[in-house]
Amino acid sequence: MIGAHQKIDRVARRHLKQILPKSSFPGITSILHFEGRNGPDGIKRKSPGVDEPWHYIDPNDPNDVQLLDMIEDHVTNLTAALKRKDAVRAAFEAAWLAHSITDGLTPAHHYPLEEKLETLRGGEGLETRTSFRKKVVMPGTTRRHTLKNNWEFWGAKGVMTTHFLFEMGVSTTIASRGLKSAKPTGNECIRVMQEGVRAYFLESLAQIDHLNMYGSFHKKGWTSSLALQTVNELVPTIIRTVTLAWYYAAEKAKQ
Repeated sequence: MIGAHQKIDRVARRHLKQILPKSSFPGITSILHFEGRNGPDGIKRKSPGVDEPWHYIDPNDPNDVQLLDMIEDHVTNLTAALKRKDAVRAAFEAAWLAHSITDGLTPAHHYPLEEKLETLRGGEGLETRTSFRKKVVMPGTTRRHTLKNNWEFWGAKGVMTTHFLFEMGVSTTIASRGLKSAKPTGNECIRVMQEGVRAYFLESLAQIDHLNMYGSFHKKGWTSSLALQTVNELVPTIIRTVTLAWYYAAEKAKQ
């Protein structure tokens, strides 16, 4: 989401400073260095189909754990880097952890995109999308079939068109306004230390899934109701979860 990741990271870092004022956690400038071209989205452009982070999750499929495992890996690596006082690696892991959480809690990333892509690509897996062209152009057995697949992907209410427009709606909604405080409570800090980041992420995921924002967007487009949900519920939940994940790693590093 254009600019949204950076804004969410800035607010989460301010909240973390309020909770842990004397922490040696990386500053926001260092964290943001690993966003944009140096972040997960940059990898998708630099080396399509090679070690691409896949930040999609089905909230209703308990066996869909790829993103959950990725988040836990970033938490473990961030904790280790903080223990070693490796500022550069800690900033990298903090940024990529926040990016994974933000994407994972964004409703557009709850659509089963991998399965849809395999269908449109005639059963070919994601690893075959090894160039920019292969990522954006759907193949087909005939010219008519090719046009049909690409319309289903890029046309009105197409899979990727809907995805991009939803994320653009979120970005533009929060770009010009301040975000409500989403600083975790003392009880939430205790809970995340007891239950772990994975459990807290899943709880946040269920709360957002219950809002059915992506389904509403697909039917009616971007509405004032969706904008209010974004500002009052979606983004505060994301910020709180990112802050708690960073807090967890920082506290574990002290032990």
